[in-house]
Amino acid sequence: MNFNEVSFEYAAGTVNQLPVSDLPEIVFSGHSNVGKSSLLNKLVQRKALARVSAQPGKTATINFYRLQRCRFVDLPGYGYAKVSKAEKERWASLVEGYLSSERNIVLIVQIIDIRHKPTKDDYDMLKFLYDCNAPFVIVLTKRDKLKKMAYEKRLEELQDELELFEGIELLPFSAVSGEGLDDIKEVIEEYIEGYEEENE
Repeated sequence: MNFNEVSFEYAAGTVNQLPVSDLPEIVFSGHSNVGKSSLLNKLVQRKALARVSAQPGKTATINFYRLQRCRFVDLPGYGYAKVSKAEKERWASLVEGYLSSERNIVLIVQIIDIRHKPTKDDYDMLKFLYDCNAPFVIVLTKRDKLKKMAYEKRLEELQDELELFEGIELLPFSAVSGEGLDDIKEVIEEYIEGYEEENE
């Protein structure tokens, strides 16, 4: 699949604004400032398709990007403390509304910063995905920020920290070096192909 043929398609601020789901959807979810936009931009080889916000918590819409055979869906980053309670509730209802509606969600890419233990919000999201049997993988961003020994230590610790989510694939990634990018693309293609085969 050519990941470079991509265009911004739509931004939805409420559940009522969600566009029709007529393609397989690859969903990107993660804490504010975890590197979600950098991952999206690296996947499609664009510098600013997904805006990298200087202010965490700025993306308040679900953004849809059209590729050849699928859509990338960028969920608002969660867990930013300086956002008002009302705004957090609006985000929560928007994201829950999206995830629980009848859509062609084939894979959720849940993003976690490899340097830190997952936050309570990360665990809440992982538990939600796991409990409803959603297909998801975990991408561990900021790989380049750790030297070899620290990286190996964090991978070991993550095995314990994520032991509740047995069998979920962990994909380390660096937006700086591109390490792990091909593995993530391969997983995305596998899920799209699976969807296409089921719907032939």
